[in-house]
Amino acid sequence: MKVNTQLVAALDTLEIDRAMKLVEAVAEIDFMYGFKVGFALGLRHGLGQVVQAIRTVTPKPVIYDHQKAATDIPDTGELFADVLATAGIDEGILFPQAGPLTLRSWVEALRDRRIEVIVGGLMTHPSYLVSQGGFLSDEAVTAIYRVAHDLGVRRFVIPLTKPEMLSKLVSRVSFDPTCVFYSPGYGRQGGGVSAFDFVREQKIIVGRSLLEASDPRAVVAGIERAATEVDPVRDRRGS
Repeated sequence: MKVNTQLVAALDTLEIDRAMKLVEAVAEIDFMYGFKVGFALGLRHGLGQVVQAIRTVTPKPVIYDHQKAATDIPDTGELFADVLATAGIDEGILFPQAGPLTLRSWVEALRDRRIEVIVGGLMTHPSYLVSQGGFLSDEAVTAIYRVAHDLGVRRFVIPLTKPEMLSKLVSRVSFDPTCVFYSPGYGRQGGGVSAFDFVREQKIIVGRSLLEASDPRAVVAGIERAATEVDPVRDRRGS
């Protein structure tokens, strides 16, 4: 299966002018899928204002990553979804560490407002999973992906920095070919470009490598070249 790989720029900065400088530099590049806004811009400037600024430049998707959402009680999913909808967010990232009831409630709240749902369970940094000295059990993180997939979610955060965990996820979660992987960890965190021949799309999420670049267009071009050259990872389910 040919994997459609594109790039998401993570606007992880407090400075809206700095974020917009990057948006203006790369928005017209076909390889660019969209822009990820985090809590820094959202809380400092107001999420609606940030989206409005991006919309003056491009109609490409704006993704909100609360870093991390869905760690509260189920009922607050409605409030979160209302904020995103009012601001004009297209896609929202959830890390539902609060359990399956919160996962279901927050997914449904976003869907009711026609916001695409992206679910993550695994993060890029060390000492996250119990097996690596962290707080969260490997089984619980796997269950996040499995339950989300059972709920019909088809967009997932899959880090580039932990390929060994990917093989476990693939063996335990029945990702179907319509799934889209959003993959952080490229560049400063040590992740390389990957492609997965059992899903149709991969969105590589890049932050500091773009924000700190003197020529972000050249960085985008380099990642695009690498993405076209990489050999797809074999489907480790043996199918």
